[in-house]
Amino acid sequence: MENYIICNCKQVSYTDIERALTGMRKMEDVLAAFDEVQKITHCSTGCGGCHDKVLDVISELMMK
Repeated sequence: MENYIICNCKQVSYTDIERALTGMRKMEDVLAAFDEVQKITHCSTGCGGCHDKVLDVISELMMK
């Protein structure tokens, strides 16, 4: 997949989210994964407009 910016405020890319999830032992809960990704990347802490996009990316990555 082509790398692209998900969070414009913090310049967080698809790959940044993917890397943040790599360290997680288990990914069963999308919201828990979101919290972890947010701690690492600071995505969705600016305007919050990317919240749903971040959740979509996490869900997609969890299904792989």
